Amino acid sequence: MSAGIGTAEDVAAEAARRRTFAVISHPDAGKSTLTEALALHAQAIEQAGAVHGKGGRRGVRSDWMDMERSRGISITSSVLRFEFGDALLNLLDTPGHADFSEDTYRVLAAVDGAIMLLDSAKGLEAQTLKLFDVCRHRGIPVITFVNKWDRPGREPLELLDEVEQRIGLHPAPLNWPVGIAGDFRGLIDRADGSYTRFRRTPGGATRAAAEHVPADRAAAEEGQAWVTASEELALLEEIGAVLDMEAFAAGASTPVLFGAALPNFGVSALLDTVRRLAPAPSARTDAQGHARPVTAPFSGQVFKVQAGMDRAHRDRLAFIRVCSGRFERGATLTHAPTGRPLATKYAQTVFGRDRSTLDAAYPGDVIGLPNASGLTVGDTLYTRTPVTFPPIPAFAPEHFMVARVKDNSRAKQFRRGIDQLDSEGVVQVLRSDLRGDQAPVLAAVGPLQFDVFTARMADEFGAPVELSRLDYTTARITDKESAETLNGRRGIEVLTRTLDGSYIAVFIDKWRVRAIEREYPDLTLTPMLAAGVPD
Repeated sequence: MSAGIGTAEDVAAEAARRRTFAVISHPDAGKSTLTEALALHAQAIEQAGAVHGKGGRRGVRSDWMDMERSRGISITSSVLRFEFGDALLNLLDTPGHADFSEDTYRVLAAVDGAIMLLDSAKGLEAQTLKLFDVCRHRGIPVITFVNKWDRPGREPLELLDEVEQRIGLHPAPLNWPVGIAGDFRGLIDRADGSYTRFRRTPGGATRAAAEHVPADRAAAEEGQAWVTASEELALLEEIGAVLDMEAFAAGASTPVLFGAALPNFGVSALLDTVRRLAPAPSARTDAQGHARPVTAPFSGQVFKVQAGMDRAHRDRLAFIRVCSGRFERGATLTHAPTGRPLATKYAQTVFGRDRSTLDAAYPGDVIGLPNASGLTVGDTLYTRTPVTFPPIPAFAPEHFMVARVKDNSRAKQFRRGIDQLDSEGVVQVLRSDLRGDQAPVLAAVGPLQFDVFTARMADEFGAPVELSRLDYTTARITDKESAETLNGRRGIEVLTRTLDGSYIAVFIDKWRVRAIEREYPDLTLTPMLAAGVPD
C-alpha cells in the first residue's frame, strides 16, 4: 500500500466532509465537559462524566494522566474522531490550564476552526484572550459558545458587547436564551423562530431531553422571560447582528450560541453549527510560500509528540495532521528534515488511553504513529512530491529552572528523560557551556509544566530531579554575534535551545530588555510568540 493513492475527486470529497477543530477557553470555563457533551450528542460515547468525578462519577475520558485526574485539570491533548450527519468531525481536545498554552498552540497549528468557550458569568478571561490571539495569528475562524447559562451570570447583550469591544469580533447570535443566566428555560433559533425547551437528565450524564414548543404556547408558558427574549431579539435585528460568512471566514465575525455543557443544553445546536459553518481543510502554505492543494500527494505535519500514554508499552506517539492526499496504513513516508523513510504499519487514532487502528486518513484527519523515533514537533512527512511546512513556533517562556539529577548513578536515565521530554515539548531545554549538560535550564510558560516534568522524570525514567529557580522572566531570540555582546552582562544569560540550536537570551525583567535595546539598538532581540500578550 502507499499513501497518496486515490483519485483527486475522492480526496477532495473526503476533505470536504472533514471538520477539524479545537475548543479554546480559560480554566474552569467547562472545556473538558463540553468536549464530552459534543461526543455524547454525536453518539461517540454513551455517557459523559464530570472533570472532578463528583458523586462517584468517573473522570473525563480524554484526561488520562494521573495528575490531571487528581487536580481536575486538562494537561495533555487528545483527538476525538466521530461522524455527525454527513460530516466527519475531528475534535482536538486541548489543555485548558494557562500553564499549558504552548501545547494548545501546537494543537491550534493542526486545526481549521475553533470553538471559543465563554463562562456566562466571567465572559472573556485572560487565557481566552491569549488563545484567541493565537487564532487571529493563524487566521482560524472562531465559533463562540456561551456556557453555563444554567448558572447565575451576566446579561447576554453585555457579553456580546464585550466580545466586540475587547477582541474586535462582530458577534452574530444564531440562537437566543429564554430566561436569564441561572434560570435557563430554552433557546430560540433565530433562523426560523422555533423554540426548544430543555429538561435535565440525572447529573447531565446522558443527552438532555429537548421539547420543541410552538411560539404561541411558549409565550403563554414562559411569561416575562419570553417577552424579554423577544425584545432582545428585536434589538439584534435592528443593529444588524446577523452572520456574514465572508466576515466569519476572514476572522472578523463570530457565530454565537448559548447553552450549558454540563446538563447538555444547546450542545446539539453547537454541533450542527460546526458541521454547517466550520471550514473544511484547504490548501496549506509550505515553507517556500506555495500552496499545497488537498488533492496533492500525501503530506502531513507533526504537531504533538507524547510518551507514557500506554503504561503497558511505554511507547512514544507522534500526532500528525494530514495536510494533503490520502494516507494508508503501511505506507512508507519520507521524513522531510532527514530524507529518511518512515514505516507506518501501526497507525492509530487515539482518544485518551483508548486506541484503535487507523487504516486510511484524509486531509484534516489526525494519525497517531507509535514509536516513530526521530520525529519532533513541526516535522513534515510526505510521499512522492517533496514539501516542507513552516515550523511551529514556541511560546515565550516566563519561568526558568535548573534541573539536576538527585542520584548521579541515574545520569544516563536523566539525559534520556531530558531529551525525550524536550522533544515532546513538555518544557523547552536550554543549555550553555558554562552550566554543562548535567545542569540544563528548563524554560516554561507556566510553573505547572515543571510539576509534569518532575513527575514524569521520576515515574517514566527512574531519574528523580531537583529544580532550582532562576530569576529570569523574559526571553528573546538572538544570534551568535549579539550573544557575544550580551554574555556576561548583569541580569542576562544567553543559552542554546537544544531542539533547534536557536540562541535564546533570558533577562531578569522586561525593563532590562528595554535598557539593552536602547544601549545596543542593532542587536538581534526578537520577541517570541505571545510575548507581551496582556494578562
